[in-house]
Amino acid sequence: MTADPSPAAATLSRWLTSPRRGGLPIREEGAASPKLSFEFFPPKTEALETQLWSCIRRLEPLAPRFVSVTYGAGGSTQQRTHATLVRILRETALVPAAHLTCVGAARDQVDAVARMYHEAGVRHIVALRGDPPAGQTSYVPHPAGYAYAADLVAGLRRIADFEISVAAYPEMHPAAASPLADLDNLKRKIDAGAARAITQYFFDTETYLRFLDLAMAAGIKVPIVPGILPVTNFAQVKKFSAVCGTSVPAWLARMFDGLDDDPETRRMVSAMVAAEQVRLLQANGIDEFHFYTLNRPDLVFAISHILGVRPLSGALARAESGAAAA
Repeated sequence: MTADPSPAAATLSRWLTSPRRGGLPIREEGAASPKLSFEFFPPKTEALETQLWSCIRRLEPLAPRFVSVTYGAGGSTQQRTHATLVRILRETALVPAAHLTCVGAARDQVDAVARMYHEAGVRHIVALRGDPPAGQTSYVPHPAGYAYAADLVAGLRRIADFEISVAAYPEMHPAAASPLADLDNLKRKIDAGAARAITQYFFDTETYLRFLDLAMAAGIKVPIVPGILPVTNFAQVKKFSAVCGTSVPAWLARMFDGLDDDPETRRMVSAMVAAEQVRLLQANGIDEFHFYTLNRPDLVFAISHILGVRPLSGALARAESGAAAA
């Protein structure tokens, strides 16, 4: 008796002989929810301000550990950033963190901004070197300024007892001489007084986990929080990734192929890709995530739900945010 050569039999045989893989583990009842933080950017128009505050109100009940507000090169959004941070302090239960950069300002100017934040009640700074201003292709330190982020961290520690976060690059900063030099720079920022690092976004989980191993081997012992960017516009993400040194894997391109004019399907694919990424990280023991929201809350809210985070009431959210910041 000969084997059935039909296509149907071949298909069944292939299915039966393929390797069996279990699914990602489901969060157990009663397990602690992961810690979250969110990044917003300050609005440039009244319409965008309305969008920002809709985003803030949507995500506030999730009681994130903190929310950060970006800061443009050379202080181009300084006033809007400050106004947004102060309003967050006054009108929400959230703990705000201010971005501060070295670009285009002398030390006394940067110090003055830091003191202004501290006087307003902001106790958390995200200290960054910053990108070159528009029209410049490379970073040049201000002659009277903080040259690099490690210098800025040390300066902030002299001003006040800020909680300080810094940036990390699992795939190396584009301006770094080598991955080892980039890792050495991260350690200098930590040694200067940073409490945590937040990574540039990435798409392959193995890239981040390998970076954690290298950081530990280099003597870095603070949390390196994965930065997660839900992809809402693949073309824009691909363009930006080429500038910031993030690799865009072929599988991600295939996911969004043909969806340029189909925003609804694109949103569903975005949710699936980001949810799979954070669940895989969670299965590898990661319990803190920083989301680059792009001031678009619904996708981030859905992913947070998948991670096991649930909205809290106003009073409870305020208590949870305060405890997380302590």
